[in-house]
Amino acid sequence: MSRLGNLGARLYRGEVGYDFIGKRKIWYGISILITITAIVGLAVSGLNMGIEFKGGAVFTTPKTSVSVNEAETLATDSSGHQAIVQKLGNGGLRIQITEVDTAKSDQIKGELSKGLDVPAEKIAADLVGPSWGEQIANKAWTGLGVFMVLVVIYLAIAFEWRMAIAALVALIHDITITVGVYALVGFEVTPGTVIGLLTILGYSLYDTVVVFDSLKEGSKGITKQTRWTYSEVANRSINSTLVRSINTTVVALLPVAGLLFIGGGVLGAGMLNDISLALFVGLAAGAYSSIFIATPLVADLKEREPQMKALKKRILAKRAAAAAKGELNEAEQAEQADEQYPEDTAPAGAVVGQRQEPPRGHGRSPGKRR
Repeated sequence: MSRLGNLGARLYRGEVGYDFIGKRKIWYGISILITITAIVGLAVSGLNMGIEFKGGAVFTTPKTSVSVNEAETLATDSSGHQAIVQKLGNGGLRIQITEVDTAKSDQIKGELSKGLDVPAEKIAADLVGPSWGEQIANKAWTGLGVFMVLVVIYLAIAFEWRMAIAALVALIHDITITVGVYALVGFEVTPGTVIGLLTILGYSLYDTVVVFDSLKEGSKGITKQTRWTYSEVANRSINSTLVRSINTTVVALLPVAGLLFIGGGVLGAGMLNDISLALFVGLAAGAYSSIFIATPLVADLKEREPQMKALKKRILAKRAAAAAKGELNEAEQAEQADEQYPEDTAPAGAVVGQRQEPPRGHGRSPGKRR
């Protein structure tokens, strides 16, 4: 078995783990800082809305020897607005200029014909009205609202309302970060961007539901035992699905990274950036929020219940009584075993409540038995 597979198996069995829940205030602080940065970037820079939302003209030329930079300068000077120029596969150019009406379009077309040394009749001009982009935006907002409502209803029925609230907070967190990155980077917002934003919601929700399902199974009959608190069970659920979440996210990010960095960056296919940046940032944010936001938030909400408070009080009292009698509780056994047998037992940070047995033949005097 590979090293990663072996680690995944040990995480699933609860033999090792990282205390995500115990350090939740750190993750909350990091998330708040990232969210504030995204909001400030959105407020200061704003979104670079594409021609579909602002309206304008798109000119397509036949093959020409003029470079992209030269054509961009020519189109900007001719229109008075910043132009976006892309090289097409046939050697032609796609020139996009926002906020241009019909009369201005004819004037720009004539100047482009002279500057590019291309007959005017061979330059295709298409006008795009801002009302079309406004309709797309309105439908996207409607779809987003309906999706959020359905998600809350589904999670409240399948799991419980606390998990529904936590998942909703995580989704809002992912959308805010993705939109903020678009504002900071300055990428153009197109219908492809809207599609990417709506797509990442499903990926984010998938990771969250996987952890919630494990938490639901692990917390059945939790009040009937005195070994683990709800937070400790939640922490075990995160660790048991950690490798699966990482594998799923990495596999999803690889092709998206290819579109973004190779297709958009190296090959210059700028239209790929519209959807690939939203997917890349959203997938990464979704994996992060399911582990560091959604589940810790559920644990916080759940442990406000009187039953969970009483359970935690009983568990802590039991551990304190055991310690007072000179008996090591399970967490101390795991810590002591790690100190005495660092090569054969779980590493530091093992999940609280998981007993670790020291290997035979280590730490014992010959001929003596405990």
